[in-house]
Amino acid sequence: MKALNFIFHLLLVNIIFLTGCKVDPKIKSILPANDLQQIIPENWPKPIYTFSTNTISQERFKLGRELFYDVILSEDNTVACGSCHQQFAAFAHFDHDVSHGINERLGTRNAPGLFNLTWHPNFMHDGGINHIENQPLAPITNTLEMGGSLLPILEKLKASSKYQKMFGDAFENKLIDTKKLSLAITQFMGLMTSYNSKYDYWKRNENNVQLSDAELRGYSLFISKCSSCHSEPLFSDFAQRNNGLPPNSVNDIGRELITGESSDRYKFKTPSLRNIALTAPYMHDGRFKSLQECLNHYTGPITNTLNLSPLIPVNGIILSVQDKSDLIAFLYTLTDYKFINDKRFSDPNTN
Repeated sequence: MKALNFIFHLLLVNIIFLTGCKVDPKIKSILPANDLQQIIPENWPKPIYTFSTNTISQERFKLGRELFYDVILSEDNTVACGSCHQQFAAFAHFDHDVSHGINERLGTRNAPGLFNLTWHPNFMHDGGINHIENQPLAPITNTLEMGGSLLPILEKLKASSKYQKMFGDAFENKLIDTKKLSLAITQFMGLMTSYNSKYDYWKRNENNVQLSDAELRGYSLFISKCSSCHSEPLFSDFAQRNNGLPPNSVNDIGRELITGESSDRYKFKTPSLRNIALTAPYMHDGRFKSLQECLNHYTGPITNTLNLSPLIPVNGIILSVQDKSDLIAFLYTLTDYKFINDKRFSDPNTN
């Protein structure tokens, strides 16, 4: 009996010991594989880019995110994609008229917000890039932005043990090349879908969200005054237009740089108005600091009528002071706070 009691107490001690020293539960990744998918919100058009040749995976997405925020992609290791595309500003460049590059160089155009990119037919303010997979290479090879040469960038990536592993995990062929670099960044940026603003909840009848009287008046004004260019649900048709801005000292001729056609002079891509409250300053050159300034431009007489879009009245759109206030109130409902706080798109070095 004494022997049995000894064995019983020994087993009890072992159970207590093992229970107290159990391995801590594994921390759940902030990037669960089943949370990475192309989202097509209800009643939205089909996206142009579908990832059919860029299979969505956690490894490829993480690689793209790492590259997006890494200064290694610049010539002198000082500028990352995320330097000019900040999440809290809907991936625009907060409070900067134009992009800032290596060696304190200034670009000539404003860095736009990045979201819903798989619906875009082309990229850059002049529409000069016609495929999302080619877009990441433009700032990397721009001498005013990240440097201008891909070969040294690739050599730095190949020399990095971190990137050797990450490229190997993301692709069957472990060779680090331009194609894989583009695919990874495209996957990260392409999955940035913004569709959870106050406007969206109201449209979907979710969470008992209602628009205020001012916001409803603004929405009505938006439909009658603005939606011909900034059509729902993407709030742009992404067409190239001259909106009547007088040229500045740079005299950026816009789309004509790409086509060589004088009929495209001063035409720029119509931006989405989603998250517009976060992406100041505005216009292709960042000349306007506020939405009020933007509306003042459209309601005043247009001075640059060369190739002016026929949708913009030469004498300006008629809006009262109250109309402008209501319209701005509605535009603020397009802010997607869930998107700008989504940890999946945050800098991995600060999570």
